[in-house]
Amino acid sequence: MFPRVGRTRATALLAIAVVGSTVISACGSGTDEAASGDKSVSVSLITKNSTNPFFVSMQEGAKKAAQAQNVKLTVAAGKEDGDEAGQVQAIEDAIARGDQGILITPNGPGVNTAIKKARDAGLYVIALDTPPDPADTVDITFATDNFKAGELIGKWTAAQLGGKPATIALLDLFNDKIVSVDYNRDQGFLTGMGIDTADKKKNGDEAKTGNYSGGTYTIVCNEPTNGAEDGGRTAMENCLSKNPNINVVYTINEPAAIGAHKALQAAGKAEGALVVSVDGGCEGVRQVKDGVIGATSQQYPLKMAELGVESIAKIARGGEKPQVTSGLDFFDTGVALVTDKPATGVDSIDTAAGAKSCWG
Repeated sequence: MFPRVGRTRATALLAIAVVGSTVISACGSGTDEAASGDKSVSVSLITKNSTNPFFVSMQEGAKKAAQAQNVKLTVAAGKEDGDEAGQVQAIEDAIARGDQGILITPNGPGVNTAIKKARDAGLYVIALDTPPDPADTVDITFATDNFKAGELIGKWTAAQLGGKPATIALLDLFNDKIVSVDYNRDQGFLTGMGIDTADKKKNGDEAKTGNYSGGTYTIVCNEPTNGAEDGGRTAMENCLSKNPNINVVYTINEPAAIGAHKALQAAGKAEGALVVSVDGGCEGVRQVKDGVIGATSQQYPLKMAELGVESIAKIARGGEKPQVTSGLDFFDTGVALVTDKPATGVDSIDTAAGAKSCWG
């Protein structure tokens, strides 16, 4: 549930009022209206927060699409990752405003009732990045295949270890709520490593010792990070206190990975640990190039937001509704493994290619 826009631009974006809403009017020229329809459409984008570069980039993508599609876009966010109440208020505001649709990265199951209320009121609701549980809580989800993202870094890690014992720290998103992006990435990583999992929707219930595809493993910890750098550092410190010999660190996202690396560095353990993550933002790709992160699965938030705005505008003007990707219960926006240490049998791109498709 991440990278960087230019400093000046990022500072301005981060000033977006949290929970409160920012309205971007995109009426466009006569030519634009002729191309995208002359009926103005109102859409709300509700992200998990407005500070994580992943969501800042998503907001930027939505704004550009709104200008092209003659859409009046309202941007809102939770105070922090996990703030369900802030998102519920933003949904209530969208209903009261008479919006035609909502794009949301759900902060947890606490928003499901409000989403149902919005759909009952006639709004078309698309989840971005984080499929809700159950998936049919929304009309459709545009997202990374998060299980595949985790599986890619798991396969890469197993190959890099070359049969050595794996002493693993799992730095997840939450420990007080269940979110699909959290368990899918974690379970995907373990599956990629060749470690048997138990409940596919629960973190931490797999056997703590056993065999992975290349040798033996020990899972030291499952710690929450809240998807933040300081959370990643604290989580890593807690794990190191349990076992100082950790040599594999799975992280939910790149801010958490950077925090984990700092904790490893402070403990003098950074050289011997493989840190892997998910995001593929420009800062994350640089961290891979610099060797802070060994490999990351790159996702595409701008594409999610652009497709979301375009879809709601099309539906509001009488067009067809989007369809899920064949074999999935969501629309897959793609994922690619970024690393400068390719592994046999694991598809990947290098950091030069990753930098061309990164965001932030």
